[in-house]
Amino acid sequence: MASKKMIAKMDYIFKRYCRLRDTKNGYFKCCSCGQTKPYAQADGGHFINCRWMSTRWREDNVHAQCSSCNRFDEGNAAGYAMFMIRKYGQEHVDYLLALKNEPAHWTDFELELLIKEYKEKVKKLENNKF
Repeated sequence: MASKKMIAKMDYIFKRYCRLRDTKNGYFKCCSCGQTKPYAQADGGHFINCRWMSTRWREDNVHAQCSSCNRFDEGNAAGYAMFMIRKYGQEHVDYLLALKNEPAHWTDFELELLIKEYKEKVKKLENNKF
C-alpha cells in the first residue's frame, strides 16, 4: 500500500503535467466552463473524483480546469461531462465510470516510477511552453 507522502507527491506532479499538457501559450481553456484563463488559474480537475484510486492518475480523467469550477462549483460536473463526451465519446466515459470501481493498490515503488516518468514529461512540456 502506498504511503500518503508518495500519493501526495504523485498527485502534485501528475496534476502539474495535466495542467501543462492542456496549456497553450500560457493559457488554458477550462474543461468545464470553456473560459480561457492564464495557466496560474488552472487546477488539475478530475472527472471521476480522486478518491477512486483506479482512475486517479489516468490522463483521460484529469484536465485543466479553472479553480472556480474545481473548487467552488463542485467540479462543474455537468460541464465536465459534456467535455468528456465530446472529447472521448460516451462509450469511453462509460468505461471510465465502470473502471472507478476496480480495486487499485499502489505501492511506493510503483509511485516512485510514475513520479519519475511524469517529472520527465513535465520537464519536456516546460521547455516547450514557457
